Amino acid sequence: MKVETTLWWDARGNCIRYIDQTLLPNEYKIGECRDIERWATAIRRLEVRGAPALGVAGGYGVALASVLADEESFSRFMDKVRRDGEYLRATRPTAINLGWGIDRVLGRMAVEASIPAARLAAIAEAEEIAREDTECCHAIGDFGASLLPDNCTVMTHCNAGALACSSWGTALGVIRSAVKRGKEVKVIACETRPLLQGARLTAWELDRDGIDVTVITDSMAAHVLRTRKIDAVIVGADRITRDAVFNKIGTYGHAISAKHHGIPFYVAAPRSTFDPVNGEKDVIIEERKRDEVTTLGQRIFVPPGAGVLNFGFDATPIDLVTAVVTECGVFRPPIDIKALLSRPAVK
Repeated sequence: MKVETTLWWDARGNCIRYIDQTLLPNEYKIGECRDIERWATAIRRLEVRGAPALGVAGGYGVALASVLADEESFSRFMDKVRRDGEYLRATRPTAINLGWGIDRVLGRMAVEASIPAARLAAIAEAEEIAREDTECCHAIGDFGASLLPDNCTVMTHCNAGALACSSWGTALGVIRSAVKRGKEVKVIACETRPLLQGARLTAWELDRDGIDVTVITDSMAAHVLRTRKIDAVIVGADRITRDAVFNKIGTYGHAISAKHHGIPFYVAAPRSTFDPVNGEKDVIIEERKRDEVTTLGQRIFVPPGAGVLNFGFDATPIDLVTAVVTECGVFRPPIDIKALLSRPAVK
């Protein structure tokens, strides 16, 4: 399998490098980021996207901020890095992993006594987040693969693959791990309007892996679940609260349809995606720009006077979820998030 590394720290250039996902599948380009404003733009524009990848992006963003900060006193240095961290956090309010990665690296820096030591600690901790994420995805894949029949067809939404993580993937990691075990898996990938992450990214990843993938429009999903033999729906998540799973807009509809047709609905996500504090009503659903809906290429498809709603995510009630696959195992609702987060990861 040709599994990508999505983003990484370039130690020689003291910068972040990443696959620019807005250009796929037509162009494979490695982006380079050397300032916080540009990194915020890359995150906001979805050049880098996916909950686990955003956790890594948050860590690398703080590392970059530490390299760029030129204050002479340690306290002013840390204040500057924290401000940059808050600026990055605000780019994607629904996904919890971004803030988690930022806070983890800031916390590691704060125990140091000098600027040079804090810079080294920031880079080391960000690298550790990326390493752990890949290890975590493989564990999720191994646990989730056991849920799939030896010969099966699964449906997925958006992109929860290597591109959404540091490598391997969560939902697609389950599929990859199942294929690696010798299982025959076919995938139905929903296109995922308006930015087509399923058509552009999931299909690109699976096709490169030689895994059978068929793209459908989002509006076909219920019909396909009803008329074709779909063995499971599996998606990723951007935040999981005690009462809901937040994921790419359209996920809720798939969960309702899967429940109605008696098809298991699985969510694959690392523990860093769980929110032990908030409930569904406390989470801000990101609303994105009008032109993502109205424009495709150079053509405008919506009259200027018509209004547009463009929610980036929706919330799926937890009772529609069959199970959540984490690096610690498979958990069926209701899930005690605080107890889950206190468990050691499976090595």
